[in-house]
Amino acid sequence: MSRLDSFIRRLEAQRACLDHVVGLIAGRDGPALEIGLGNGRTYDHLRARLGDRALYAFDRELKAHPDCVPPAEFLILGDFRDGFRLASVRIGRPAVLAHCDFGSGDRAATAALAAWLGPALKPLLAPGAIVLSDQALDGFRPLPLPAGVAEGRYFLYRHGDGG
Repeated sequence: MSRLDSFIRRLEAQRACLDHVVGLIAGRDGPALEIGLGNGRTYDHLRARLGDRALYAFDRELKAHPDCVPPAEFLILGDFRDGFRLASVRIGRPAVLAHCDFGSGDRAATAALAAWLGPALKPLLAPGAIVLSDQALDGFRPLPLPAGVAEGRYFLYRHGDGG
């Protein structure tokens, strides 16, 4: 498969998963988290589908398209480790959704971040929160992916037993 075809399949899987999880949290109260704002495409997609729900975005530095930059009160810039320490106070309540899109071309760095992120994310989540990630995360209960999304292309989890 060409890199272009792989990229297209990844984006199609990502969109299918994002649309699916919006349905899974319907009727639940609480904010959503975008871990890895990047250029803002998935943030923009979630923002359009989540309506008035608070959507907090985390990233090391701001590189998003100008139309996809969150309002300052919903943007947490810097190392995730620093941002997560302050996030629960800043956000004020547990999130019902976390979309984690942090993979990079550096496999070792991505694996190290994934190993840290699973446990670090838990204190920010409500029981039964949904976690969607481009990388496998430990410590969450796997959920079935939407139809048409290949195993290992994206990862879908539930936090704890709630929901």
